[in-house]
Amino acid sequence: MLRWLSPGEILGGTALLAEPCSYVMNTEMMKNSSAFVWRRDTIRKLAAQHPVLLDNVLPFAWDYMTWFIAAHTALIANSARERLAQVIASLAQGIGYKAESGIRLDVTNEQLANTANITTFTASRLLGEWQRSGAIRKGRGNIVVLSPDQLLK
Repeated sequence: MLRWLSPGEILGGTALLAEPCSYVMNTEMMKNSSAFVWRRDTIRKLAAQHPVLLDNVLPFAWDYMTWFIAAHTALIANSARERLAQVIASLAQGIGYKAESGIRLDVTNEQLANTANITTFTASRLLGEWQRSGAIRKGRGNIVVLSPDQLLK
């Protein structure tokens, strides 16, 4: 897991590049969703006719680069606890939805571990600590963030 996309974000933006290139990752939908798909030649023609399309895509590219730098920096400088807390906070803001008493995330321990670049055992141990402290409530395939401030304590 590298990054979760929120509704309205783009994927496959390299189709706009002048030279075709291979994709180095893929995208998986976690629940029933839909995506609007453009053929490469069609989106390139539209971008040539309407340059504002590139203006709309560039902020996404910037966000991806910013995310990559932050993730790389965190891997070098932050502890497992800090990385997992940041992943949970980021997901709560991006894909979380209001549930009773908190923000629900439909994610597994393994997905959280992969995203934070830690072992599943470490993720499970930290999630257990946070559950005991009242910061989160764990369920099968989900967590509810009850007190985000407690994640870094």
